[in-house]
Amino acid sequence: MKVLVGLSGGVDSAVAAYLLQQEGHEVSGGFMRNWDALANNDTLGNPTLGQAQCPQEVDYYDAVEVAKALNIPLLRQDFVKEYWDNVFSFFLSEYKKGRTPNPDVFCNKYIKFDAFLDFAKKNGFEAIAMGHYAKRGTDDKGNPRLFKADDRNKDQTYFLCQISKEQLSSCLFPLGNIDKPKVREIAHSLGLKSVMDKKDSTGVCFIGERHFKQFLQNYMPAKPGKVVLLPKGKEIGTHSGVYFYTIGQHKGLGIGGIKGEEEGGYWVVRKDVPNNILYVCQPKDRYLLTSTSCNLSHLNLQGEVEGNDIEVGVKFRYRQADQPCVLHINEDGSATLHYEDHPVEAVTPGQIAAIYVGDMLLGGGIIEEVYREGKRVDAG
Repeated sequence: MKVLVGLSGGVDSAVAAYLLQQEGHEVSGGFMRNWDALANNDTLGNPTLGQAQCPQEVDYYDAVEVAKALNIPLLRQDFVKEYWDNVFSFFLSEYKKGRTPNPDVFCNKYIKFDAFLDFAKKNGFEAIAMGHYAKRGTDDKGNPRLFKADDRNKDQTYFLCQISKEQLSSCLFPLGNIDKPKVREIAHSLGLKSVMDKKDSTGVCFIGERHFKQFLQNYMPAKPGKVVLLPKGKEIGTHSGVYFYTIGQHKGLGIGGIKGEEEGGYWVVRKDVPNNILYVCQPKDRYLLTSTSCNLSHLNLQGEVEGNDIEVGVKFRYRQADQPCVLHINEDGSATLHYEDHPVEAVTPGQIAAIYVGDMLLGGGIIEEVYREGKRVDAG
């Protein structure tokens, strides 16, 4: 097939392009520019402002070198507006509600597997490919499905749980059967000097590493408020802005320890945005972080589901072991996950629940309300 590979300037996408060449596909590279720091007022918390060349341009020239080495064309396309409208605006709106969104998931849904796919098809390509660690296979009816990669340490199906079955049908995942050390070994054998030892990208998708509290202050002002210790309900200090904390967070709270019975640090339990209160607990009271069920919105299923009350495995965050749950799909298209027999800690509104049947990705949704033994525990 004629395939457009998303060349990011990293080693994974470079090797993905090479492997597709080896399979006989007609391969081109496509570089996406999705963030403009100056146009998007990305100044506070941005450690790259003083650099002679912005990181995205470094990545682009690394992609140019890869394309030259593999002797493939390289196309470049800007999706700065699409990223702001469909990914970053949602990201900010969720934070303003006190929720914790995952921009990588929606970057995949709206940019890599939507805007980029549309660009590819308009330019005559039959399929796109990425350097994600995931396997594309088929279910027992022959429909394309996603499965966990062989390299379970790098498996990225969690971040792909919102792409549709229609998007999936036009995507290839060449790295599903190999591990990261093998990827670097291949890059070395090809002499891909610009990427073979390059560190993996980290931070916010297509934005990069940021000092996160400062970064958010570019778009929402810090508003100090009270920190309340549960279950006692005692005020113990002040926070720097309730938006900037995540349920289950233990480090970097900036509260400070209190001697005596309060020693041992604190864990964020919940956030009351309207009243600007941050609720925390001590390690001995971490049961307050557990839940036994939750509701999901934006439920995306990559294939048909037979029946209801299905036994599934769920990742409530990346790299988490699959948690045994029962999936109930509601009449309005939302879903409820029940895990009363296996309570889970720090299930967080706004984050993603990726749902599996064995190694097959069923789909995923956004965590909305969280309950413990029938009582809602995420509300202020």
